[in-house]
Amino acid sequence: MITRRIVLAGAAALAFAGSASAEDWKTKYPEITFAVIPAENGSGVTERYGPFVDYLSKELGIKVTLRVANDYAAVIEGQRAGNIHIGYYGPASFARARLTGVKTDAFVIDVNADGSKGYYSVFYVLAKSPYQKIEDLKGKNLGLVDPNSTSGNNMPRFKLNAMGIDPDAYFSKVIFTGSHENAVLALAQGTVDVAANWWNADDDSNLTRMLNKNMVKSSDGTPLKKEDFRIIVKSDLIINSPYAYLESLPDDMKAAIKQAFLDAAKKDPEAFKKLSDGKNLPWQPITNADYDKTIELIKFVDNLRKKAS
Repeated sequence: MITRRIVLAGAAALAFAGSASAEDWKTKYPEITFAVIPAENGSGVTERYGPFVDYLSKELGIKVTLRVANDYAAVIEGQRAGNIHIGYYGPASFARARLTGVKTDAFVIDVNADGSKGYYSVFYVLAKSPYQKIEDLKGKNLGLVDPNSTSGNNMPRFKLNAMGIDPDAYFSKVIFTGSHENAVLALAQGTVDVAANWWNADDDSNLTRMLNKNMVKSSDGTPLKKEDFRIIVKSDLIINSPYAYLESLPDDMKAAIKQAFLDAAKKDPEAFKKLSDGKNLPWQPITNADYDKTIELIKFVDNLRKKAS
């Protein structure tokens, strides 16, 4: 006969097992590294992510160390080596990681204010310039972001190819600026004549976030406004960026990390809002399969470059 004492004893045993399991992974991983791609300058990333990393440390009960990667490849290679436990990727850099055998799993995705889960690549020129369309820029300088950037390299090349343009032959120079912020600054200061960047909405883009921080000035130091820039090309929708953890982490640890992200907007709203200047809705679950189309995109761009070389 099953008695109440047996039921309670069983429940206690399960609770103890769960607690012991949590202690096991916390003992094995007393400190983990959370790395972020360099969408903006290092101090900007630290300021934006610092409060969230503090929240994550408290929620998981272990030390979480923020690492601002030098470039997109650093996150890929850091996860390949097992030195980065959680990575914030762009879609193409995550697809590149998966394509090259990095054992990493996407678990949550950024969600825009309108509930959509995508963004765009755009080509900016200065509004005072005579350039109205991409055909006006033959022989000029193009600013891209990073070879593994979706909106800053892969989608621009895909879009230009659809227009019959090989950027390396069409433009005088193709310059990788290293970050989305640097691409905007290169355009503002005249280093390039056209620059690729990410854009969510008219009031939410890398440009608007930089303008809100008074970061955008011309070569003579004059502050610039949104009206000083013009979009001449806009891509098709790109799936939003994922956060991904190492596949090798214990299952209960991965579950705890995922839950901490899903709970962040409710448990620490200020830290969550700071990540997107209050523009994003709470994260939602995502899987690796959701980035299959992005893998096809980078395969296509890789083939384009092989043909051109």
